[in-house]
Amino acid sequence: MISRRFFLKSSGLALVAFGAAPKALVRSVYAAEGGRRKKTLVVVFQRGAMDGLNVVAPYGDPIYRRYRPTIALPSPKGGGTEAALDLDGYFGLHPALEPLLPLWKDGALAAVQAVGSPDPTRSHFDAQDFMESGTPGVKATDDGWINRHLQATPIADATPFRAVSLTPTLPRSLAGRAPAVAMNSIREFDLRPSAGVSVAHGFEGMYEAAVNDVLHGTGQETFEAVQFLKKSDPSRYAPAAGVEYPRGRYGDSLKQVAQLIKADVGVEVAFTEIGGWDTHAAEGGVQGQLAQRLRELGQALSGFQRDLGDRMQDVALVTMTEFGRTVHENGNRGTDHGHASVSLVMGGGVRGGKVHGRWPGLEEKSLYEARDLAVTTDFRDLLGEMLARHLGDRDLAKVFPGYAFSPSKFPGVMRG
Repeated sequence: MISRRFFLKSSGLALVAFGAAPKALVRSVYAAEGGRRKKTLVVVFQRGAMDGLNVVAPYGDPIYRRYRPTIALPSPKGGGTEAALDLDGYFGLHPALEPLLPLWKDGALAAVQAVGSPDPTRSHFDAQDFMESGTPGVKATDDGWINRHLQATPIADATPFRAVSLTPTLPRSLAGRAPAVAMNSIREFDLRPSAGVSVAHGFEGMYEAAVNDVLHGTGQETFEAVQFLKKSDPSRYAPAAGVEYPRGRYGDSLKQVAQLIKADVGVEVAFTEIGGWDTHAAEGGVQGQLAQRLRELGQALSGFQRDLGDRMQDVALVTMTEFGRTVHENGNRGTDHGHASVSLVMGGGVRGGKVHGRWPGLEEKSLYEARDLAVTTDFRDLLGEMLARHLGDRDLAKVFPGYAFSPSKFPGVMRG
């Protein structure tokens, strides 16, 4: 029998958006999932290179304030409401992320400091490409690390929504042979035919004329699913009581991820992104450009966690950015392109309430090229740990080709 995977890969059609998926649809069309609650990994890409030193700030190091005289976060030991939020006596969370502090205290949120790519590039384009392909320094890689995970862990009769991106186009991470869905918005749900096929008759026409009854049935089933979902009203989705996502594209996208997870449509990996982290000027400390972006991020992540409630036990979320910023602030009260940054990890199975990773220090001899925080955790070790310990991927060599994996290099952010 021709599987849904074959159908989606062979039809030349791309699912570009997804509406609310009621339980009836899941039971009738995707009964192969058997009603199991899947483990889900959510990846948040912060495009623009986030300044990890002002997100999880080493306020306990006097060098930090010496290098950043106008943008360093005040120490919580000095008192006042506008100061870093103490995490462990040395590191402090940016106050704009205060909505996340309860998760930290409950052990559901962790940080990995000095994480990044070993490649030295400071080009946004190249660094993002290397991180999403999962092959630093190699530009010839055709597919992304998430797609290779899907290829390495095939699931018979997986739903078309196993890998979903809440972005206008499919990100580099999900590109490859395995099916993946890019959704601009769940307010729009349709099938886009390939070139040369009319919108009005493209889908039905292709399969009404099919001589293979099995293929026709598979296509018709998917078409009926499209029609069913288009009749629903995604705008009526109500998050859990008291939950409000921040207005804007990122808040909307994370709300839609929560909606998809709660709809039980078989989402295993979801991808979202949030831009605006290239803070060359007016980055600010407690207030400023960075604080504005963090406020939106913190409110969205907090809303996501509260919206899912007990379902977060099956979900792990990780943030990543292409590189960090310089240790020294520049003449425009901002920071320039650097090397290592910080990742946040939240959800079920997370060893929270701790800053993971080996801290390299800010002494000049410890800096990368005498200007940047050094990378001590390769991003592949962080992502590899999440794939292995959360999703059960046992073939990381296929996901990150050319990289020698060892659990000893995992940052230890997930429970075994």
